[in-house]
Amino acid sequence: MPSFSPFCTKLETYLRMAGIPHEVRPPDMRRAPKGKIPYVEIDGRLIGDSQLVIDELVRRHGDTLDAQLDSKQRAIGHAVRRMLEEGTYFTTLHLRWIDEDGFRVLRPEFGKMFPPALRPLLFPMVRRSVRSALRGQGTGRHTKDEIVSFARRDLDALSAILGESEYLLGDRPSSYDATAYAFCESALGFPHPSGVLEHARSKPNLVAYRARMRERWFPELGPVRS
Repeated sequence: MPSFSPFCTKLETYLRMAGIPHEVRPPDMRRAPKGKIPYVEIDGRLIGDSQLVIDELVRRHGDTLDAQLDSKQRAIGHAVRRMLEEGTYFTTLHLRWIDEDGFRVLRPEFGKMFPPALRPLLFPMVRRSVRSALRGQGTGRHTKDEIVSFARRDLDALSAILGESEYLLGDRPSSYDATAYAFCESALGFPHPSGVLEHARSKPNLVAYRARMRERWFPELGPVRS
């Protein structure tokens, strides 16, 4: 995966799709304007939230990816983006950080980003924060089976909307593909034991879409392993 965070993957995918020069650096959370990643610095101004960053880039560089879309296509793209970012994301968060089986998979990979001495302190702190956030958001109030069901239904919807198209909204890529690809990478690139990975793999069009997007915009990652 380009990043553990689908929002970081989304933003970098957009930057590559739009051909906007950029440099990826390790984040300094003390500078993050919304306390989260990703964030960017443009002409000395810090901007947080992947979508707000994209909105600013569109203002500066023009709507190069979505100019061909009609109002219905934009509405569908918006609905898909909101489903993935405000629904699927929280199921992913729970199944990686709170579910014990998922956390056993996540911990060694995520831990590589931090010094060994910090890990015993960091993981309990992050898990408490995630648990509290998910409880407030609502996903954390459901059972694991219910959460897995939500994730599967979202993948069903994404697969149905994509259909046989090359890209989410037709034969040309749009900004909404940045989000769709990011969440396909998240679902298909993380070996989660909950059954979500197997469900994603059962959707041939999502598997092919992920491989196609990755080959075009992240060739340095190499082909998707079966």
